[in-house]
Amino acid sequence: MDTTTKGTRTKYRLAEAMKECMKTTPVDNITVTQLTELCGVTRQTFYRNFIDKYDLINWYFDILLHKSFEHMGRGKNIYESLVKKFSYIREERVFFSAGFKSADRNNLKDHDFRLILAFYEDLIRQKTGKMPDEEIGFLLEMYCQSSVYMTVKWVTEGTKMPPERLAELMVKAMPEKISELFEQLEILY
Repeated sequence: MDTTTKGTRTKYRLAEAMKECMKTTPVDNITVTQLTELCGVTRQTFYRNFIDKYDLINWYFDILLHKSFEHMGRGKNIYESLVKKFSYIREERVFFSAGFKSADRNNLKDHDFRLILAFYEDLIRQKTGKMPDEEIGFLLEMYCQSSVYMTVKWVTEGTKMPPERLAELMVKAMPEKISELFEQLEILY
C-alpha cells in the first residue's frame, strides 16, 4: 500500500490513533477529539480525510481486508487461503475485535460479508467463466453470512482456536453443492 502521500500518511496516523484508543475504549465511545489529539492533527484535517470515525474505521478495515484477501489469494486452495486469512486477522485481532463489536450503521460485519461474497463470486466466475446460478448464489450468500458470524465470534472471543482448525471447520460447514463445486474446480483442498 502506498503510504508516501501526505494525505495517506495522515490517514494511517489516524488509523494508528484509532487502534491505540480501541485497546481501552469501545469504538462507540471514542471521539474525534481523542484521535486528533493522539496523533497531533486538527479536527479540520480529520474531517478533510473522513466523514466520521466510522468512515476512518471502514477505510482501515478495507486496507486490512484487502491484505487479508491478498493472503487468501496466495493460497493454493480455499482451505489454505482461509488459514492465511485467519492468521492475518489474528495478527490484527485488536482492531478486528473492536471493529466487529461496533453496532454502528456502517456495520463492519455487513461490510465484511459483502467483500467475502464478492470474493467467492469472482473466484467462481474466474474458474467457470460465468457468475453462480440462482441456487449456488443463494447457498453462497447463506454460507458467507454464517462464516462472517463465526469469524466475528472467533475474533471477539480471543482467537483461541488455531487458524488451521477454524479453516478446516469453515470448509466442512460449506453447503454440499458449494463444496462439490469447489471440488470440481479443484480449489477446495
